[in-house]
Amino acid sequence: MADLTRYALEAAARGWYVFPLTPRGKKPLRGFTDWERHATADVDRIAAFWPRQQYNIGVACGPSRLVVVDLDQPKPSDQPAEHGPQNGEQVFRLLCAERGQPYPDATFTVRTRRGGTHLYFAAPEGVRLRNSAGHKGGLGWLIDTRACGGYVVGPGSYVSQPDGTGRYAVTRDVPPAPLPAWLAEALASTTPPPPPSAADLLASLPSHRLSRYGEAALRGEVERVATAQRGTRNRTLNTAAFNLGQLVARGVLPAEVVITALQSAAEAANAEGDPNPPREIAAVIASGLSAGMKAQPRRCRAA
Repeated sequence: MADLTRYALEAAARGWYVFPLTPRGKKPLRGFTDWERHATADVDRIAAFWPRQQYNIGVACGPSRLVVVDLDQPKPSDQPAEHGPQNGEQVFRLLCAERGQPYPDATFTVRTRRGGTHLYFAAPEGVRLRNSAGHKGGLGWLIDTRACGGYVVGPGSYVSQPDGTGRYAVTRDVPPAPLPAWLAEALASTTPPPPPSAADLLASLPSHRLSRYGEAALRGEVERVATAQRGTRNRTLNTAAFNLGQLVARGVLPAEVVITALQSAAEAANAEGDPNPPREIAAVIASGLSAGMKAQPRRCRAA
């Protein structure tokens, strides 16, 4: 097993902000869910923390002023066209050719655990790019980008998961090149708008006559779900469903309204680059709602 402390210190020496991921995993370590704020380039803090265990390394792209283009390999469930591009790198090379641009590989490059590629670029000044992962209208199939609000698994990390096991290894050790202007323009056009407000979400619901208390409670929970920080969204969603489930049990809110509102809020939060499948969102809501309806209902004021 590689000395991950050394890799974390090397990342900090490049000016990148890092935070611990679970050993052999890709998720933030428990206690580091607000990872964009917890990430650090302080070598003393890194040197004191990382030797405790073989933590993998998360690189917070926003604080590090990085844009990382992730060129992935297809998963077993993917069905590439027989005579078309077979992976993210091939798709990206075609995109470059279509734009009349060279393939921008003269930059810091990492081979991912499944044989994909991370191309690291210096973020442009005056432009706040966000993630394109999981969004329609992105750069293309098997191409994700990580920028403000996103992180990547850093070099040296070793991930062991059912869909692929291996190390993230540096294949080109040069400073990140400036993000090509054409690519910055393309990414700016795919940056998702901010999630809708609670008022917008509730206005789109089927017409229901709610008490003032019920509407205020629903609005508050929807707002918390829609604006929850990355890494806390499932927990926030479960808590919101539990709280509102207590009001459903008291007859204050219809269950179908609660489910629709929370589903919409959680899917809107996906615009901030933390995509969860709708099926997973629905399962979290159902679990929290059921538990809330079975719990001791909280008291509510009259409308």
